[in-house]
Amino acid sequence: MADPTSYRPRPGEIPDSPGVYRFRDEHRRVIYVGKAISLRSRLSSYFQDLANLHPRTATMVTTAASVEWTVVSTEVEALQLEYSWIKEYDPRFNVKYRDDKSYPSLAVTMNEEFPRAQVMRGPKRKGVRYFGPYAHAWAIRETVDLLLRAFPVRTCSAGVFKRAHQVGRPCLLGYIDKCSAPCVGRVTPEEHRELAERFCDFMAGRTGGHLRRLEIEMQQASEELEFERAARIRDDIDALRRAMEKNAVVLDDATDADLIALAEDELEAAVQIFHVRGGRVRGQRGWVTDRVEEVSSAELVVHAVQQLYGDETGDGGSGGTGGVPREVLVPVLPELVEPLEQWLSQRRGSRVDLRVPRRGDKRALLETVERNAKQSLALHKTKRASDLTTRSRALEEIAEALDLPSAPLRVECYDISHLQGDDVVGSMVVFEDGLARKSEYRNFTIKGFAGQDDVRAMHEVISRRFRRYLRETERTGEWVDGDPGTHGPAAEPETAAVAAADRVPAVDDRGTAVDHGAAEPADGHPAGAYAPGEQSPPAGPRDEDGRPRRFAYPPQLVVVDGGPAQVAAARRAMDELGIDDVAVCGLAKRLEEVWLPGDEDPVILPRTSEGLYLLQRVRDEAHRFALRHQRGRRAKTVRRGPLDEVPGLGETRRKALLRHFGSLKRLREATVEEICEVPGVGRRTAENVAAALAAGAARPAVNTATGEIIEN
Repeated sequence: MADPTSYRPRPGEIPDSPGVYRFRDEHRRVIYVGKAISLRSRLSSYFQDLANLHPRTATMVTTAASVEWTVVSTEVEALQLEYSWIKEYDPRFNVKYRDDKSYPSLAVTMNEEFPRAQVMRGPKRKGVRYFGPYAHAWAIRETVDLLLRAFPVRTCSAGVFKRAHQVGRPCLLGYIDKCSAPCVGRVTPEEHRELAERFCDFMAGRTGGHLRRLEIEMQQASEELEFERAARIRDDIDALRRAMEKNAVVLDDATDADLIALAEDELEAAVQIFHVRGGRVRGQRGWVTDRVEEVSSAELVVHAVQQLYGDETGDGGSGGTGGVPREVLVPVLPELVEPLEQWLSQRRGSRVDLRVPRRGDKRALLETVERNAKQSLALHKTKRASDLTTRSRALEEIAEALDLPSAPLRVECYDISHLQGDDVVGSMVVFEDGLARKSEYRNFTIKGFAGQDDVRAMHEVISRRFRRYLRETERTGEWVDGDPGTHGPAAEPETAAVAAADRVPAVDDRGTAVDHGAAEPADGHPAGAYAPGEQSPPAGPRDEDGRPRRFAYPPQLVVVDGGPAQVAAARRAMDELGIDDVAVCGLAKRLEEVWLPGDEDPVILPRTSEGLYLLQRVRDEAHRFALRHQRGRRAKTVRRGPLDEVPGLGETRRKALLRHFGSLKRLREATVEEICEVPGVGRRTAENVAAALAAGAARPAVNTATGEIIEN
């Protein structure tokens, strides 16, 4: 590891002008390329106290052994030179997009004597018209198969074409009229090229003229009593319309734009692009990148634009999705908007606008692209997490890093969530063999104290979870008080508040009362239900009737969201209960450090470690589950009205009252006798309703979000 001060340039050496810089390691390999409006200020920011740098940036500057720079005259030149160097050197600390240039496109080889329609990947070739890219090659083949009825262009390879020409007999497509058979001279090269031009025009969005021409031909054939030819043309029209339906109109006919959206987390980012030409979505592609450097969303946009258009020139021809479009719509504008627009305009040959859509159809379509980006990132994480080999390696790395006797096959993670000390809740998520087991997720409502104290809340949650575990094992005879080799002595008498908390049912985010030991209906699955995708009940200790016993299956590792204080609280809670065979660690979010009880220094897992990735996924899931529960409780509190306080009045009769009177104001004005007219409402309940509404009328209701006084 190098000391950055050993290669820091002397004061005054770095010019105060735009340029591009390269960090090299001890073997002279380029490990990072960056650009700057002012080389002096940018490079100076790297040579400061390492504690003030982002961990990934600190790793980069300590890996490097030298830095060099190149001065350019404009920021546009800096963009171009940065892109060229990234492509040339492939630096390890720069953003790298996976799956680049792997999406298939529909290509028409207009540079050949007999143009051919085919699926093509890789870099674009001169003289070839491209349409797409598509998500799957089969989507291209379906589209081509539909279009060959009306535009029977050549689709065979050079070998098949040459062999058919030698034997004087076309292939099967020539016999079923899905190829004009130029190989045997059925059409001239000029006629076949005209067919290919019409095929490209149709793919480019100019569909109206072709459909009108075919409809006229069908009408003429019908008038001339050539019904078979008319029926064939009718089928051609239907095929073209089915092909058109695959590319629905989303924007104005004249719109040529690319829409770029991002989905990101701490470690990775997904980029999704929709290509819109002639108002239709003509292609889609996406990348996933490791965030190996500290980059903002705006910087990710710059990298995506460079990656997308670095090798493109012109406008892509008439209707193709190559080249640079007139508009590039992004979720956030980078700091260097004008230089980036100039660079794009130079590559297109005319003006290009880079902007963020604020409203209308373009904004709605960008939101669709953002949803695709989120789905792409989630799918990438799911594929990574579902790989058995990867999960096994992650568990082994965790066991080695934390010095565990074996891989933690069951991991439980806990998080605390609240809003400024109100509605304090805790969450417990369970991962078995590296996969989430949602049927065993649990929610806790903090009852032992009021106010904001994450450490104390964590102590209460861990105490309640393992106290229930000891009760279950004692009830079934699996644990004997004071038996050596077990969990030690029985728990100390619990406080009245926490004991009451163990008996008071919590309320989940759907407003359903659940025991803190009962599973929240995660994703629609009630307590005790199978987890999604399971064909059999979850593993673990079970009652005589086959239902899983709550909290009866101990983890090998407890992970808490937090640093040394939260870890110490969790360890103290388990020590008080005599639990000494469950490991504890904490994952601090800011620097992704793993803390162990009693250690002064954290355990640092490598950035590319699968073990770190699994711990982050477990921690993020616990945070999501706690936040969801806390927001549900807060929403229910805000929605509570005077009828919620009436004893004996359930949700069904509340709805019946409001439906009968039409509003709370009219219900407040009604007499007890009028309230009794509602089916199911007796006189005592009616009196309680009237009394509650009369008490509520004395103090006006206030909207807690806006501060407005609610009249009705």
